[in-house]
Amino acid sequence: MHVGTGRRANALTTRDWQALAALFDGLARDASLGAVVVTGRGTHTFSAGSDMREWLSADPAEIDGSFAAMESALSAVERLPVPVVAQVRGSAVGAGCQLACACDLRIVAEDARIGMPIARWGILIPPTFAARIALLTGPATARDLLLTGRVVDGPEAVRLHLATASVPAADLDTATADLVAAITPPPAAAIGPAKRAVDSVIAPTRDRLGQLPAGPAADYDSMRLSLSSFLKGVTHTG
Repeated sequence: MHVGTGRRANALTTRDWQALAALFDGLARDASLGAVVVTGRGTHTFSAGSDMREWLSADPAEIDGSFAAMESALSAVERLPVPVVAQVRGSAVGAGCQLACACDLRIVAEDARIGMPIARWGILIPPTFAARIALLTGPATARDLLLTGRVVDGPEAVRLHLATASVPAADLDTATADLVAAITPPPAAAIGPAKRAVDSVIAPTRDRLGQLPAGPAADYDSMRLSLSSFLKGVTHTG
């Protein structure tokens, strides 16, 4: 399945996140499903995350609602009973990185860029976002990525355990198909329990985070200033 509109680097609006959650909830009821591949619409990028343009004129409640929609979609991806593979080319940053991390496996192009450069925009990183990174990379690397906001390429993403495999961009489609083929030959009845067995290890962390009261999504004033400056730069150089 493809995410995004093909415009603005497949940045997702609140409505897009809501549609993604509904789509995965529907897929969860499809008993014939063997695996799902998530990739960006078009050929250039996975997802630049949320469409931050909609936050510039939004009030705090609307911004918080956007983050709630985002988390609902990411949780729906994680709940899918069959394996989900992220195929990443171009950028997977911010919520786009979170979407890739919500998938079970991530195969990325060598020249892809993945990371969480969101604190610089006044966004308060939710515990669930931090957990998705830390459960893959470990706490020390998660601190590095979240505090510095640095974005890494495919080979470094593999070294940091942020990605499963990295291949030349020209080989990405073939490598993804090979990975899905390697997943699906076992009896379908064995795949779900294998996924659930791993999920059971991280379930206590997810459950505890889900019980935390929701905090503000951002330092709203500083976020608007930072995003306004950033988006003007994107407009002038894009």
